[in-house]
Amino acid sequence: MPPSQKSLDRKLARILADPGCGDFIIADAKDADMAFGLAAPGVEPGGDPRVGPYRSIAAYREQIRGIVADGNVDIMLMSGSTNAVLAIDEGLFNDSPVTPAVRLNDTTDIWLASGTGRYAGQPALPFATCTIHQAQYGCVAGSRSVSAGNQTTDPDRVPGADLGLFSLTLNDDATADRAMLTAYRDFRLAAEQQGFRHFLEVFYPNCLRDPDGRPPANIDRFLADHVVRCLAGVPASGRPIFLKIPYLGPAVMEQLAGYDPSLVVGILGGSAGTTHDAFALVADAKRHGARVALFGRKINAAEDQRAFVRFLRAVADEKISSEEAVRAYHGHLESAGIPARRPLAEDLVRGTTESAYAS
Repeated sequence: MPPSQKSLDRKLARILADPGCGDFIIADAKDADMAFGLAAPGVEPGGDPRVGPYRSIAAYREQIRGIVADGNVDIMLMSGSTNAVLAIDEGLFNDSPVTPAVRLNDTTDIWLASGTGRYAGQPALPFATCTIHQAQYGCVAGSRSVSAGNQTTDPDRVPGADLGLFSLTLNDDATADRAMLTAYRDFRLAAEQQGFRHFLEVFYPNCLRDPDGRPPANIDRFLADHVVRCLAGVPASGRPIFLKIPYLGPAVMEQLAGYDPSLVVGILGGSAGTTHDAFALVADAKRHGARVALFGRKINAAEDQRAFVRFLRAVADEKISSEEAVRAYHGHLESAGIPARRPLAEDLVRGTTESAYAS
């Protein structure tokens, strides 16, 4: 499908022309296999999140197929291996309005194998498993792809993803942060040379704490200032098409969204929480300037992922309130005979969403 027919491209064009147009972009982040290992696809019904049993990667990919078929998300973010299977081998996105995307780096703070868990508490270091050419074609440049199911004779068509996520975690540590930003610069230059688009994820610091062991009180401003500062030297040709950051609260989010209208601000979902946490987060973020939401764990933990995304879309498009959407979602679960993880009263409660992968 030509880029002009992808919902992401249409919405981005309208948002850049008029930030108040009402459009909102939703991404499903199905790239957790680059962080959690066996637990990434989620727990089987009745399982224990700590020990399983867990769903298989095949089941994880089957959820992706269904969500893409519904068309309620604009982007499907995947690992390089899932992209090779679904986008390149199967051609899942060829005639879909959904844009495929690949996580193009996996910094050490998302190396979350069960066991010691020590990486998450050390200053994040840059690393990338997948290359741009592998995301696009399923192979390194100059080699022949092993994927054979979605070959094309069109030399200008990219069978895989033409969009990637690059992630930064800065810790107010000059040595570690310089290495992180150097990796981003190198990626950005390569992406521009190869005509590859990206969006930029910036996490909260993963090991910056005050003397009492808590994140500094001004951590939202710290993150927003670093976003602005690290992009100040980047011309339009190399800039991310949007941001993926934690929801920084009304005041800082509004300042960041209003700072430069050409910089589209998006939020990440963080930990699963209640259904109301997810739906209200989208409503609050949109109200204060965000125009994109990328939810991974919140979608993956849902009892019925496709229905959850359908109601998330309705909230984002302001067709229903977040509380009404929770009630309607529970009504769907009841009519479909799907057990709810929480009673409705508990699922209507809002809690604190943790933004870091390690949470």
